[in-house]
Amino acid sequence: MSKTSTVRARIQPELKNHAESVFHRLGLNATQAITIFYKQVELRGGLPFELAIPTSTTRQTFDSTDAGRDLIVCKDADDLFKKLGI
Repeated sequence: MSKTSTVRARIQPELKNHAESVFHRLGLNATQAITIFYKQVELRGGLPFELAIPTSTTRQTFDSTDAGRDLIVCKDADDLFKKLGI
């Protein structure tokens, strides 16, 4: 039998619930998902995704979107493609 270690972390309840809902849809429990994360860290020698500080342009875009400014609203996919010139 393999030995195991306990991992403890404090996270926001809403984040935990949303993540566990995703895990469930993938057929995983939290232990399995955390194990996959740890294995990927080990295999890659770092986090299995890029971490970056958003540029000022990206940050401004996020802020504008959050505030509802400069949004282009489309009624359907055809309207979206028309506005994109596709």
